[in-house]
Amino acid sequence: MIIPTLEGLGIGFVPFSPLGKGFLTGKIDENTSFDSTGFRNTVPRFAPEARKANRALVDLLETIAQRKKATSAQIALAWVLAQKPWMGPIPGTTKLHRLQENVAAGASIAGISTSDSTTGSAASREARRRWLYRLSVTQVA
Repeated sequence: MIIPTLEGLGIGFVPFSPLGKGFLTGKIDENTSFDSTGFRNTVPRFAPEARKANRALVDLLETIAQRKKATSAQIALAWVLAQKPWMGPIPGTTKLHRLQENVAAGASIAGISTSDSTTGSAASREARRRWLYRLSVTQVA
């Protein structure tokens, strides 16, 4: 209900944690340990059993990423961008190489749409261009 409302009102949407607090990057599995004071230790979806059960989604992302010569993170960001031209994920990072990887998602998303086809609408291409610009001027914390 929220997405049609936002669209009808012409309001943009910035998805929270578009990489699932790192889970969709493929770098986290059921054996990963987190800092004892960290957020992920308090959230049920990061319990070892949940991470193991949800691994199938990450495996799918990795399969698509290999086909597209991209990373799982780039595919996850591309999927969000392909949903609506007014959606703009802002992945957080403290590492310059991750920021560069996220910006490089623009190259990988050029051929990705919601149906994983090789074309996108002009509005989607423009939204991706704006998103890349916003990421490229962002400073790493």
